[in-house]
Amino acid sequence: MLDQWSEIADRVIAVEEITDEEALAILNCSDDELLLLLQASYKIRHQYFGNKVKLNMIINAKSGLCPENCGYCAQSSLSTAPVEKYTMVNRTTLLSGADEANRLKAGTYCIVASGRGPSKREVDTVASSVKEIKERYDLKVCACMGILKPEQAQQLKEAGVDRYNHNINTSKAHHPPNITTSHTYDDRVKTVNTAKDAGISPCSGVIVGMKETQADVIDMARSLKVLDADSIPVNFLHAIDGTPLEGTEELDPRYCLKVLALFRFINPTKEIRISGGREVNLRSLQPLGLYPANSVFVGDYLTTSGQKSTVDHKMIEDLGFEIDYTAVAEGQV
Repeated sequence: MLDQWSEIADRVIAVEEITDEEALAILNCSDDELLLLLQASYKIRHQYFGNKVKLNMIINAKSGLCPENCGYCAQSSLSTAPVEKYTMVNRTTLLSGADEANRLKAGTYCIVASGRGPSKREVDTVASSVKEIKERYDLKVCACMGILKPEQAQQLKEAGVDRYNHNINTSKAHHPPNITTSHTYDDRVKTVNTAKDAGISPCSGVIVGMKETQADVIDMARSLKVLDADSIPVNFLHAIDGTPLEGTEELDPRYCLKVLALFRFINPTKEIRISGGREVNLRSLQPLGLYPANSVFVGDYLTTSGQKSTVDHKMIEDLGFEIDYTAVAEGQV
């Protein structure tokens, strides 16, 4: 495959889809060829995004108190992990988070609330906060509040929410009973489409390392292509003690890079975001992840800590890349 990675990248840029055999070859790429694979995935990334990197920041707006039984989540009903539990924060706290996102040079501020789906009060709180955030800052706002009803999606859209995140997390075949049984894979797809129907940019991603097969990983990437998700967060499982998946350690940094390359080859024009678990799974190879991916989170995640934002800014600078400060226009990622 020494010369073929670049040839496949050229075909992708020419709007050809890779085959399942080629997708498997990417995931099974020998470590000796890894830099060539990354160079080819960078060719695709550069075609659509140049050397720009989008920054995103999360606020955990409602923690714990979730009735769902997701095996990976420290906030689920099955978890015994010692996480904070609190109801939806107030508007002042959400505005303070936006100020922090702006300070960290994040272009997207992600308001995340645990639970099956939001209550009327929670949607009202987010909607009123987003209106003020938009008046103060040039930030894109992404909401992530679980299963969404059409009228809730419309309210968030009218308030100024740019993007709604609801991850598919894994493949349809691996979803029950391995990951969760309290909602279905189709429930998740329906919520992504509900956001799209309201005119909100869809964000949906995955968690890799949850005992899925390579065929599952390929199916995830292809499913997100069918969903036409504008932004695709690729999380790498950071197994938390007290969750059903505690002790799961299937990943190494090189395989994580191959996964990112796969998602770029299958979703060439989309924002591929290195998300939760990058610090513990990519480790010293984190900078290489930005050759296929064009987006990262800065700051902490929901229940785990990230690295200092100054380290992320320096990493981008050292690569010769630049932070993308441009507000996202309608129809762009």
